[in-house]
Amino acid sequence: MKDYQSTNPYNGEILKNYTLDSSSAIHNKLQKALKIEASWSTLKIEDRCQLLTKVAELLIDRKEEYATLMTKEMGKPISQGIAEIEKCAWVCDFYALNAEDLLADEIIDTDADESFISHDPLGCVLAVMPWNYPFWQVLRFAAPTLTAGNTAILKHAKNVTGCSMAIEQLFLDAGYPEGCFQSIKAGHEEIEKLIADDGIKAVTLTGSEKAGKSIAATAGSNLKKSVLELGGNNACIVWEDADLDQYISTMATARMQNTGQSCIAAKRFIVCADIYDAFLENFTNQVTSFKVGDPMKEDTFIGVMAREDLAQELQKQVQDSIDLGAKVILGNERNGAYYSPTILTNVTEDMPVFKEETFGPVAAIIKVENREEAIKLATNSRFGLGSMLFTQDVDNAMNMISDIPDGAFFINDMVKSDPRLPFGGTKASGYGRELSREGILEFVNKKTVYIKK
Repeated sequence: MKDYQSTNPYNGEILKNYTLDSSSAIHNKLQKALKIEASWSTLKIEDRCQLLTKVAELLIDRKEEYATLMTKEMGKPISQGIAEIEKCAWVCDFYALNAEDLLADEIIDTDADESFISHDPLGCVLAVMPWNYPFWQVLRFAAPTLTAGNTAILKHAKNVTGCSMAIEQLFLDAGYPEGCFQSIKAGHEEIEKLIADDGIKAVTLTGSEKAGKSIAATAGSNLKKSVLELGGNNACIVWEDADLDQYISTMATARMQNTGQSCIAAKRFIVCADIYDAFLENFTNQVTSFKVGDPMKEDTFIGVMAREDLAQELQKQVQDSIDLGAKVILGNERNGAYYSPTILTNVTEDMPVFKEETFGPVAAIIKVENREEAIKLATNSRFGLGSMLFTQDVDNAMNMISDIPDGAFFINDMVKSDPRLPFGGTKASGYGRELSREGILEFVNKKTVYIKK
């Protein structure tokens, strides 16, 4: 068994030592999940919804505690951590209110006396989750999946092990049966063995493209359903008539919130020439207005990155782009896990900051001559998570919907997840959907029932 540590990225403090679970410990947890499956899956939906409501209440009661834990483990500014916990309560409330309707039998008119689609739980679902939104990524999976009657095993990122354990305890404190939601500390080999086990019926991963390919290959070779929410290289398209006074704060926030460590962050700003100079001035002023510093302080907007190696990787992407001709307008300074808010211009399609996902506070600015070139550049990406377009010409923007091949297209707002709307991507950003009706139906057996009397 291998030991590892969680470390505060802001001050280097070692928070806690952990040991990976043994194969037998993981097996025992899976057996516990399988043991509770029958009684949990047949529990009335309204009873499962009552438990989910209790989770929402506990989240609000403990939001400062959980936000502090996130800040210490991965450096999230405390105010953004509190907002994350409040959003987790929202997704719980949404499914507690709507799950019964979303899971109701779907009546189909055929030549049978009665025919319908029933939505039965699959069983135990494995979730592999990332560190950047340690509670939200888990709750947006767990709330619908458990409420549909499945059980869940969570393998969280190592640097947020404390969050992983806190979430397991959250469900227990809310009254969920033991074995319904469990957290494990496991390496890659153990995860592969777990996916191969007949007790695991499906797997979901939010993470990198590399991790997604690995999980998808293992799941596919074992004929297991999988849902993947992977990286993004979202474009923020700014047409020449965009209202900068109203939306420049939204655009800057779309890049810099969570210290830029978000799959749906705006990463490439594609700006029409007529508004380019005004955009660059206003955008730079907005970014420099964000308070940088100690993530434990309530007014801090940009803190440190989650680990020093992540800051080093980002720095290399920026430097390689500079070597190809990009110009630094702001930032490009690193100190340990801290990477300063950075703005690059003269960005071209061959540069890492255009082609790759930059997971940190770096904005790549690209000037284009017209709207058509803006759309062409925006869609020139291996990724397909989301795009955003700012304009006062909403009618023409709506004509672009079919031209954007992403999982989401936001007009005059930043791409964001909402429990009421499906969330997911295309191309290298993965497949499947979370949230809304689509999310709760990802891990159910859509069973055809045909009756003649």
